[in-house]
Amino acid sequence: MTDPSAHQPLVIALTGGIAAGKTQVSDRFAARGVPVIDTDQLAREVIAPGTEGLAAVRSTFGEAIMNADGTVNRQALSERIFADADARRKLEVITHPRIRARVSAALRELETPYALVVIPLLAETGWQDLADRVLVVDAPASLQRARLMQREQIDADQAARRLASQASREQRLAVADEVIDNTATPEALDDAVSALDRQYRALAEKNR
Repeated sequence: MTDPSAHQPLVIALTGGIAAGKTQVSDRFAARGVPVIDTDQLAREVIAPGTEGLAAVRSTFGEAIMNADGTVNRQALSERIFADADARRKLEVITHPRIRARVSAALRELETPYALVVIPLLAETGWQDLADRVLVVDAPASLQRARLMQREQIDADQAARRLASQASREQRLAVADEVIDNTATPEALDDAVSALDRQYRALAEKNR
């Protein structure tokens, strides 16, 4: 749980499997004025040119994952870590402490009732301690796979490997306080987010 003495908003961790629709949900919260802190975006920032994170990634993985302009070739790095669990752990050692520090700093700057922190790998990392509640965006693996293949233009085998590298649907649901079923219409998703927004605002007011 978050530290009540830190004077920060109620923190909702948003998670879900790859291609489950986390962005569809977080965009709807943002449209309601809720600050959204995206750890995927922070993951890019902590290995941006000129950072200690980039230097560590370059030293660990070599020039094969670098672009000519000195930035990380994200596709090459992704292929490496999805194919090699040890490589993925090495990257996490570099990036995770830096991401967590940025999340904490961003939350301290907010004065809103509550905030959303998007943490795709919440179940894998055990970062539940960053949040007061966990919201899982849920979709069947078959739908995730189809969406992923279309979005990334990859084949079924590649999509299956990426899905297998993450926690299972059951593991994610086990850490959930709330669940959004993202298999229905956009209107149903609007309604679900609207109801949760009211719930979280009421809870934040109650906990003040």
